[in-house]
Amino acid sequence: MDSLVRYDVADALATITLDSQHNRNALSRQLVTELFGHLEAAEADEAVRVVLIRAEGKVFCSGADLSEATSDGMEEGARRIVELQRLIATMGKPVVTRLHGAVRAGGIGIVAASDIAVATEDATFALTEVKLGLAAAIISLTVHHRMNPRAAALTTLGGEVFSGVQAASYGLVTAAVPADRLDAEVERVCGSLATGAPQGLRESKRILNRDLLARIDAGGEEMAALSARLFASDDAREAMTAFLNRRKT
Repeated sequence: MDSLVRYDVADALATITLDSQHNRNALSRQLVTELFGHLEAAEADEAVRVVLIRAEGKVFCSGADLSEATSDGMEEGARRIVELQRLIATMGKPVVTRLHGAVRAGGIGIVAASDIAVATEDATFALTEVKLGLAAAIISLTVHHRMNPRAAALTTLGGEVFSGVQAASYGLVTAAVPADRLDAEVERVCGSLATGAPQGLRESKRILNRDLLARIDAGGEEMAALSARLFASDDAREAMTAFLNRRKT
């Protein structure tokens, strides 16, 4: 089976690249498992001080793998995505996300769990769950921690597309830059972070994410159960099947 996530280390930077373009970098079981493994490898590597998550293709991440969800349900998958967000938040090394193209649904949970997110101004974001009879349940643990409450209500209830510029104003991403400046800005941010001492980075991140971690631990099981129940509902299954059929045409 071909790998869906690449891992590279250069100097103090571990780069994790989502490369599952056939399904728009959806959070399939395989992709999530590989992403877990690479994050854990970066955490264990004493030479690594900063972790960068990026993606190949036109889509950073399309969210849950709906093909798997419609056939196998989301009970285990929902818990794994909660655990993924928790891992990113609790790593002793800062995690940066480089964002371009489309960022959807569950993929936004990765963005919100990361410490710093840099997007292109024309990147597009959407919490599309509401359109499919679902709710942004498991990712609300991180997304609603980052976004201001009015923006969270607008994007969660509306499910509409918003830009990288709007994502920055909402608090979801750290900065939005022109597309031709994205790589330079990501390199600058990662280079600056890498000058921090390991103990300083670890303890500073622990302080910063204390409230986020408490939120994940308090609500993770409830949100995973809610997500699994909604994915299994007749309304959601019908909507997801229709969406997948439209995508094939």
